[in-house]
Amino acid sequence: MSEEHVSGSMRTQGRGAGVVAVIDANYRSRWFRRYPGRPSRVRLVCLPHAGGTATLFHGWAERLPHDVEMLAVQYPGRQERFAEPCIEDMAELATRITEALEPELAGPLVLFGHSLGAAVAYEVARRIEARHGSVPRRVLVSGRGAPHTERGGALHLLDDERLIASARRLGDLGSSAYDNPDLRPLLLPSLRGDYRLIERYRPGHPAPLRAPVTALGGDRDPGCAVAALESWAELTTSEFECQVFAGGHFYLVPAENELVEFVSRYL
Repeated sequence: MSEEHVSGSMRTQGRGAGVVAVIDANYRSRWFRRYPGRPSRVRLVCLPHAGGTATLFHGWAERLPHDVEMLAVQYPGRQERFAEPCIEDMAELATRITEALEPELAGPLVLFGHSLGAAVAYEVARRIEARHGSVPRRVLVSGRGAPHTERGGALHLLDDERLIASARRLGDLGSSAYDNPDLRPLLLPSLRGDYRLIERYRPGHPAPLRAPVTALGGDRDPGCAVAALESWAELTTSEFECQVFAGGHFYLVPAENELVEFVSRYL
Protein backbone atom coordinates (compact mmCIF):
# COMPACT_ATOMS: atom_id res chain seq x y z
CA MET A 1 0.00 0.00 0.00
CA SER A 2 1.44 3.37 -0.96
CA GLU A 3 2.01 6.08 1.64
CA GLU A 4 -0.40 8.35 -0.25
CA HIS A 5 -3.12 5.71 0.03
CA VAL A 6 -2.49 5.21 3.72
CA SER A 7 -2.65 8.95 4.34
CA GLY A 8 -5.97 9.18 2.54
CA SER A 9 -7.30 6.08 4.28
CA MET A 10 -6.85 7.68 7.66
CA ARG A 11 -9.51 10.24 6.82
CA THR A 12 -12.03 8.78 4.43
CA GLN A 13 -11.78 5.08 3.84
CA GLY A 14 -11.78 3.36 7.22
CA ARG A 15 -14.11 0.33 7.42
CA GLY A 16 -14.38 0.74 11.17
CA ALA A 17 -12.93 2.86 13.92
CA GLY A 18 -10.48 0.13 14.93
CA VAL A 19 -9.09 -0.24 11.43
CA VAL A 20 -8.61 3.48 11.03
CA ALA A 21 -6.88 3.71 14.42
CA VAL A 22 -4.38 0.99 13.50
CA ILE A 23 -3.57 2.55 10.15
CA ASP A 24 -3.31 5.96 11.77
CA ALA A 25 -0.89 4.75 14.44
CA ASN A 26 1.27 2.82 12.00
CA TYR A 27 1.44 5.75 9.61
CA ARG A 28 2.44 8.22 12.31
CA SER A 29 4.98 5.95 13.94
CA ARG A 30 7.06 5.80 10.75
CA TRP A 31 7.85 9.49 11.00
CA PHE A 32 9.55 9.50 14.39
CA ARG A 33 12.13 7.76 16.48
CA ARG A 34 11.08 8.36 20.06
CA TYR A 35 13.51 8.80 22.91
CA PRO A 36 12.74 7.56 25.53
CA GLY A 37 9.14 6.98 24.47
CA ARG A 38 7.40 7.60 27.79
CA PRO A 39 4.95 10.25 29.07
CA SER A 40 6.73 13.58 29.29
CA ARG A 41 6.41 17.21 30.32
CA VAL A 42 7.43 18.55 26.90
CA ARG A 43 8.39 17.13 23.51
CA LEU A 44 11.36 18.14 21.39
CA VAL A 45 10.95 17.48 17.66
CA CYS A 46 14.24 17.35 15.73
CA LEU A 47 14.51 17.58 11.94
CA PRO A 48 17.73 16.66 10.08
CA HIS A 49 19.61 18.15 7.13
CA ALA A 50 19.52 17.20 3.42
CA GLY A 51 20.52 13.57 3.02
CA GLY A 52 20.41 13.23 6.79
CA THR A 53 18.58 10.84 9.07
CA ALA A 54 17.09 10.71 12.54
CA THR A 55 20.36 9.10 13.67
CA LEU A 56 21.92 12.59 13.77
CA PHE A 57 20.12 13.18 17.08
CA HIS A 58 20.66 9.77 18.67
CA GLY A 59 23.17 11.11 21.21
CA TRP A 60 20.84 13.88 22.39
CA ALA A 61 18.51 11.60 24.33
CA GLU A 62 20.85 10.88 27.24
CA ARG A 63 21.77 14.55 27.55
CA LEU A 64 18.23 15.94 27.68
CA PRO A 65 16.29 16.41 30.93
CA HIS A 66 14.73 13.11 32.02
CA ASP A 67 11.17 14.37 31.60
CA VAL A 68 11.63 15.43 27.96
CA GLU A 69 10.64 13.14 25.10
CA MET A 70 12.54 13.63 21.84
CA LEU A 71 10.97 12.82 18.49
CA ALA A 72 13.68 12.60 15.82
CA VAL A 73 12.03 12.90 12.41
CA GLN A 74 12.86 10.27 9.80
CA TYR A 75 12.14 11.49 6.28
CA PRO A 76 11.02 8.88 3.73
CA GLY A 77 13.60 7.29 1.43
CA ARG A 78 16.31 6.37 3.97
CA GLN A 79 17.19 3.72 6.55
CA GLU A 80 14.01 1.97 7.77
CA ARG A 81 11.98 4.06 5.29
CA PHE A 82 14.20 3.22 2.34
CA ALA A 83 11.40 1.55 0.38
CA GLU A 84 9.29 4.74 0.44
CA PRO A 85 9.83 7.43 -2.21
CA CYS A 86 11.49 10.66 -1.10
CA ILE A 87 9.21 13.66 -0.78
CA GLU A 88 10.53 16.42 -3.03
CA ASP A 89 7.98 19.14 -2.29
CA MET A 90 8.22 21.25 0.84
CA ALA A 91 4.48 21.76 1.25
CA GLU A 92 3.84 18.03 1.10
CA LEU A 93 6.66 17.16 3.49
CA ALA A 94 5.67 19.77 6.07
CA THR A 95 2.01 18.80 5.86
CA ARG A 96 2.79 15.10 6.34
CA ILE A 97 4.96 15.79 9.39
CA THR A 98 2.32 18.11 10.87
CA GLU A 99 -0.33 15.42 10.42
CA ALA A 100 1.90 12.87 12.14
CA LEU A 101 2.39 15.31 15.04
CA GLU A 102 -1.30 15.84 15.67
CA PRO A 103 -1.49 13.54 18.74
CA GLU A 104 1.39 15.47 20.32
CA LEU A 105 -0.12 18.94 20.01
CA ALA A 106 -2.04 18.85 23.28
CA GLY A 107 1.18 19.46 25.20
CA PRO A 108 4.16 21.81 24.91
CA LEU A 109 6.27 21.34 21.79
CA VAL A 110 9.69 22.66 20.78
CA LEU A 111 11.02 22.31 17.23
CA PHE A 112 14.71 22.08 16.25
CA GLY A 113 15.73 21.87 12.60
CA HIS A 114 19.19 21.86 11.05
CA SER A 115 19.92 23.14 7.53
CA LEU A 116 17.09 21.72 5.37
CA GLY A 117 15.44 20.85 8.67
CA ALA A 118 15.38 24.54 9.66
CA ALA A 119 13.11 25.35 6.73
CA VAL A 120 10.97 22.29 7.45
CA ALA A 121 10.70 23.29 11.12
CA TYR A 122 9.45 26.73 10.10
CA GLU A 123 6.84 25.27 7.74
CA VAL A 124 5.65 22.74 10.31
CA ALA A 125 5.37 25.48 12.96
CA ARG A 126 3.42 27.63 10.52
CA ARG A 127 0.93 24.80 9.93
CA ILE A 128 0.59 24.07 13.63
CA GLU A 129 -0.26 27.70 14.29
CA ALA A 130 -2.58 28.15 11.31
CA ARG A 131 -4.43 24.84 11.36
CA HIS A 132 -4.39 23.73 14.96
CA GLY A 133 -4.43 27.02 16.84
CA SER A 134 -1.52 26.10 19.09
CA VAL A 135 1.85 27.83 19.25
CA PRO A 136 5.14 25.93 19.69
CA ARG A 137 7.01 26.89 22.82
CA ARG A 138 10.01 27.75 20.60
CA VAL A 139 11.34 27.11 17.10
CA LEU A 140 15.11 26.64 16.86
CA VAL A 141 16.52 26.96 13.35
CA SER A 142 20.10 25.93 12.68
CA GLY A 143 22.59 26.35 9.86
CA ARG A 144 20.31 28.10 7.37
CA GLY A 145 19.04 31.59 6.63
CA ALA A 146 15.34 32.44 6.61
CA PRO A 147 13.39 31.10 3.61
CA HIS A 148 12.78 34.45 1.92
CA THR A 149 16.54 35.18 1.80
CA GLU A 150 17.67 31.91 0.21
CA ARG A 151 18.33 31.96 -3.54
CA GLY A 152 17.62 28.37 -4.48
CA GLY A 153 19.98 26.55 -6.82
CA ALA A 154 20.51 23.68 -9.22
CA LEU A 155 22.89 21.37 -7.35
CA HIS A 156 20.31 18.61 -7.60
CA LEU A 157 20.89 18.57 -11.37
CA LEU A 158 24.61 17.78 -11.07
CA ASP A 159 26.03 14.36 -11.84
CA ASP A 160 26.72 12.08 -8.90
CA GLU A 161 30.37 13.01 -8.38
CA ARG A 162 29.76 16.75 -8.39
CA LEU A 163 26.69 16.42 -6.19
CA ILE A 164 28.71 14.52 -3.60
CA ALA A 165 31.52 17.08 -3.84
CA SER A 166 29.03 19.89 -3.25
CA ALA A 167 27.67 18.15 -0.17
CA ARG A 168 31.20 17.59 1.14
CA ARG A 169 31.98 21.29 0.89
CA LEU A 170 29.62 21.79 3.81
CA GLY A 171 31.46 19.24 5.94
CA ASP A 172 32.49 15.63 6.14
CA LEU A 173 29.67 14.24 8.29
CA GLY A 174 29.28 10.62 7.14
CA SER A 175 30.38 11.45 3.61
CA SER A 176 32.78 8.50 3.45
CA ALA A 177 29.71 6.30 2.86
CA TYR A 178 29.44 7.78 -0.64
CA ASP A 179 32.82 6.18 -1.46
CA ASN A 180 31.37 2.72 -0.88
CA PRO A 181 30.11 1.40 -4.24
CA ASP A 182 27.46 -0.69 -2.50
CA LEU A 183 26.12 2.17 -0.38
CA ARG A 184 26.31 4.98 -2.91
CA PRO A 185 23.22 3.98 -4.97
CA LEU A 186 21.25 3.61 -1.74
CA LEU A 187 22.21 7.03 -0.37
CA LEU A 188 22.23 9.27 -3.41
CA PRO A 189 18.47 9.31 -4.11
CA SER A 190 17.66 10.85 -0.72
CA LEU A 191 20.51 13.38 -1.01
CA ARG A 192 19.45 14.43 -4.50
CA GLY A 193 15.76 14.45 -3.56
CA ASP A 194 16.37 16.64 -0.50
CA TYR A 195 18.47 19.06 -2.55
CA ARG A 196 15.73 19.22 -5.16
CA LEU A 197 13.18 19.98 -2.44
CA ILE A 198 15.11 22.77 -0.76
CA GLU A 199 16.39 24.35 -3.99
CA ARG A 200 12.85 24.58 -5.37
CA TYR A 201 11.43 25.93 -2.13
CA ARG A 202 10.95 29.61 -2.88
CA PRO A 203 8.34 31.24 -0.61
CA GLY A 204 8.03 34.86 -1.67
CA HIS A 205 6.47 36.33 1.47
CA PRO A 206 6.62 33.80 4.33
CA ALA A 207 4.36 34.64 7.23
CA PRO A 208 5.97 35.36 10.61
CA LEU A 209 5.39 32.86 13.38
CA ARG A 210 3.78 33.67 16.71
CA ALA A 211 6.31 31.35 18.33
CA PRO A 212 9.64 32.76 19.51
CA VAL A 213 12.54 31.87 17.23
CA THR A 214 16.17 31.13 18.01
CA ALA A 215 18.68 30.91 15.16
CA LEU A 216 21.86 28.90 15.70
CA GLY A 217 24.93 28.23 13.62
CA GLY A 218 28.64 27.65 13.44
CA ASP A 219 31.06 30.56 13.24
CA ARG A 220 32.86 28.94 10.27
CA ASP A 221 29.90 27.55 8.34
CA PRO A 222 30.68 27.78 4.58
CA GLY A 223 26.99 27.41 3.73
CA CYS A 224 25.46 29.88 6.18
CA ALA A 225 27.21 33.02 7.35
CA VAL A 226 26.45 34.27 10.85
CA ALA A 227 24.79 37.36 9.32
CA ALA A 228 22.33 35.12 7.47
CA LEU A 229 21.04 33.73 10.75
CA GLU A 230 19.80 37.19 11.74
CA SER A 231 17.29 37.10 8.86
CA TRP A 232 15.07 34.83 10.97
CA ALA A 233 14.23 37.86 13.13
CA GLU A 234 11.77 38.87 10.40
CA LEU A 235 9.81 35.64 10.78
CA THR A 236 8.52 35.96 14.31
CA THR A 237 6.18 38.38 16.04
CA SER A 238 7.60 37.18 19.36
CA GLU A 239 11.14 37.30 20.66
CA PHE A 240 14.17 36.43 18.56
CA GLU A 241 17.69 35.52 19.50
CA CYS A 242 20.80 34.24 17.75
CA GLN A 243 23.42 31.92 19.19
CA VAL A 244 26.72 31.06 17.49
CA PHE A 245 28.89 28.05 18.30
CA ALA A 246 32.45 27.27 17.30
CA GLY A 247 32.54 25.10 14.19
CA GLY A 248 31.38 24.66 10.63
CA HIS A 249 28.09 23.60 9.08
CA PHE A 250 27.94 20.49 11.24
CA TYR A 251 29.04 22.28 14.42
CA LEU A 252 26.25 20.43 16.23
CA VAL A 253 28.27 17.19 16.24
CA PRO A 254 31.46 18.29 18.06
CA ALA A 255 29.47 20.82 20.10
CA GLU A 256 26.70 18.35 20.98
CA ASN A 257 27.06 18.68 24.76
CA GLU A 258 27.05 22.46 24.63
CA LEU A 259 24.22 22.61 22.10
CA VAL A 260 21.91 20.22 23.95
CA GLU A 261 22.53 22.14 27.17
CA PHE A 262 21.56 25.34 25.34
CA VAL A 263 18.43 23.80 23.79
CA SER A 264 17.40 22.41 27.17
CA ARG A 265 16.84 25.94 28.43
CA TYR A 266 13.62 26.01 26.41
CA LEU A 267 12.32 22.63 27.48
